[in-house]
Amino acid sequence: MGRLASAYGQAVAVHRQARERWDRARALLDRLAGQPAPERTVDLIARLGRLADGLAAPRTGGATGTDVPAPVRIGDASTADGRFPLLLPLGAGRHLTVNADARDPRVAVLLRLLVLRLLATATPGAVRVVGIDPAALGATFLPLRPLRDAGVLGATATTEREIGALLDAAEAHARAAQQAGPDDAELLLVVAASAPAPRELARLAALTHAGPTAAVCVLLAGHPDPRPGQPALPLGGATTLRLDERYAWVGDPPAHPFGDDGTGLAVPVLLDGDPPAEAVRSLAARLNAAVRRDAALHVADLLPERRWTESARTGLRTVVGRAGRAPATLAFDDATPHWLVGGRTGAGKTVFLIDVLYGLAARYSPAELQLWLLDFKEGVSFTEFVPTERDPSFLPHARAVGVESDREYGLAVLRELRRELGRRADLLKRHGVTKLADLPPEQAVPRTVVVVDEFHVLLAGNDRLAREAADLLEELARKGRSYGVHLVLASQSTTGIEALYGRAESLFGQFALRVALPGGDSVLGPRATAGAATALGTAVVNTAAGAAGADTLIRFPDAHADGRQVARLRYELWDDRPPGSRPPAVFRGYASAHLEDDPAGAALRPGGRRPVALVGRTVDVDGTPAQFALDATPGRHLAVVGTATTGAHVLRAAALGLARQHTPGEAEFVLVPLVEAADELADETAAGIKAAGHPVTLLDAAGLPGRVAELAAGAADGGRTYLVVFGMDAAAATLGRPDPGTFRSGHDDLRALLRQGPGHGVHLLGWWRGLRRLADDLGGAQNRDDVACLVALDVPAVDLGLHLGVTDLTYTPRADRALLVDRHAQRTALIVPFVRPGHRLEEEER
Repeated sequence: MGRLASAYGQAVAVHRQARERWDRARALLDRLAGQPAPERTVDLIARLGRLADGLAAPRTGGATGTDVPAPVRIGDASTADGRFPLLLPLGAGRHLTVNADARDPRVAVLLRLLVLRLLATATPGAVRVVGIDPAALGATFLPLRPLRDAGVLGATATTEREIGALLDAAEAHARAAQQAGPDDAELLLVVAASAPAPRELARLAALTHAGPTAAVCVLLAGHPDPRPGQPALPLGGATTLRLDERYAWVGDPPAHPFGDDGTGLAVPVLLDGDPPAEAVRSLAARLNAAVRRDAALHVADLLPERRWTESARTGLRTVVGRAGRAPATLAFDDATPHWLVGGRTGAGKTVFLIDVLYGLAARYSPAELQLWLLDFKEGVSFTEFVPTERDPSFLPHARAVGVESDREYGLAVLRELRRELGRRADLLKRHGVTKLADLPPEQAVPRTVVVVDEFHVLLAGNDRLAREAADLLEELARKGRSYGVHLVLASQSTTGIEALYGRAESLFGQFALRVALPGGDSVLGPRATAGAATALGTAVVNTAAGAAGADTLIRFPDAHADGRQVARLRYELWDDRPPGSRPPAVFRGYASAHLEDDPAGAALRPGGRRPVALVGRTVDVDGTPAQFALDATPGRHLAVVGTATTGAHVLRAAALGLARQHTPGEAEFVLVPLVEAADELADETAAGIKAAGHPVTLLDAAGLPGRVAELAAGAADGGRTYLVVFGMDAAAATLGRPDPGTFRSGHDDLRALLRQGPGHGVHLLGWWRGLRRLADDLGGAQNRDDVACLVALDVPAVDLGLHLGVTDLTYTPRADRALLVDRHAQRTALIVPFVRPGHRLEEEER
């Protein structure tokens, strides 16, 4: 009886719905009855035509439209007279709810079918799909995997955390779409294969009330029926679909042409079957190709129509790509003063940074913008911005550029930037203002953007250098906002940096704008990131220091692929550079240094106040000469220490440089080649000195003690004498032999020369292949100041520190680098030592 009563009740309800629809149809015909038959026919045809035009009209918003929903077939409606296809309106502001979730195979098939048909009927690239499936753990979307590979289907959210992140991204998309307008909106299709937890379900419901301009369509399966005594969760603009054991029953679409009384279609619907796998693959291939073709971005898309027309007084802004179909603009201003960029190797960090730099350089003149660029990886990130032998062009905004930078160079740049902060602070105080924008126009200073690629290298380890670099970065980040200095730190990861233990939050908390390229989600913080960047040329941008709800997925062009266009832009900017513009100070970490092509070497002339031994170039912002003044102070001698034959090259450069500083015949050079590895260099040195017009004496080990004794006795009074010994440690046996009559050894004479020689114009330039040999020749640590000028090559920092009596020495021996130590001036500096042109130190190391 219970089943019979239920069936009878359903029959009565269906009959009542049919009568109501019949009454509405009769009323419509009655309104038309007063018109002649042809007019009635024309009017009916016109109304049907308008309806058809609406369904077939091009969709605004580029996807399914914000004016007219897209009709999507779901199956066949079955009547006593036959079947007819049933289409549902879906699109921006038009949603669907199903009472069962995707654990019912019919629902899973329906959702997949709707995704495919919406994608198939929309403009390629105009619809993006994200999935929620906590009940089946993502199994609902597995047959659609080719769409994910094509980039139109995002990762499926299954946990509460992932669902929350997905809804954050969806809400951010809705806000951005409402701001961008319908012409630029990309439709976001949110497919919930099962209902999430109540809190997330309420957020899904809120999305259905956002309206067509939000460019969101929600398909919600498993929409729970209200509990007795509780109101139903209100959904906006949603068609309902109810499944029984055999059929689907469709409710009235919102605002459908014939009214909305909630009764729905009173006929059963047979849902279509699962699309074949080949259809999925074919659609994915077509979308992938079309999106790549139609959505291709180029550097030209980022550039303004006119160059250098924007003012940087209140900040810097540039287009970096597209978010959906709208331009994605990022800024350096009070809200986002610094940027943090993350991405795995090959994810496109360098490409993204170059896009940003060219976008800024095209908008702001060198008077408005200054660039400091550091690259700590073995690459060529910023080489195109600096002049080379083949191409003299450069980016006129660039102040300093480091390619394959040393940590010491990076530290020198940070120190210089701190000094710049001090100068700007003084300027603001003098004018009684607190912001750059408040300075008088004639006192305006350019905003400075500092880009540090692979910054974790600068902070590697926990030595004094890393700690100081961390201190400087934190200071620049804290104060830079007020003084127009903006940092961009890029790396593969922001975690595990030892120098930042306990202080990472205080540093990175200053970086409000985060850019996460593929593999770089760590810059967004410890949270799930729905819609994370997975394809090359995409990134997630967050403008709230990684906080949820502020993510935007963007695409950016490949500057390397647009090589000719980029080169043309660089030449245009270079041609328009202000008069007197100087090329940037460039540090090329991979390049050797040569006396022959160094500006400091070319500037050496006779007549200086005191001669200097030029031994290389300092690793600093300006590449200052690495040199020692050889005056009359006791101990003004040069010792080059290390096993590498670079020591012989350094002596060669120092001797040739000294020869240039004396008029012909004014100085005598005594060259003593004691090791075979230095013979060729010693001969070249002798030839170069003779060409400068100075007398040269060549000695062997046997002749060295006698000459040392003469010089120690003051035999060189009245002129300059330079004793240049290649392989001084090889003379230990000869110098250690005492005189039978006086019991005085060569070492005694050597130590006397070291103390008294400079006062008589005598200076020793020697290469020792071991630090202990040098200490022995000096007579112990108490005499280490007798050779005050030191160039250390491949000497361990611990040994060097013991010799110098220094406990916190920071130095890592490596090819093509040396440590300059001037004990009198209390100065240490990393240098690139001079070597003969054509000599490569890495070959020597092998």
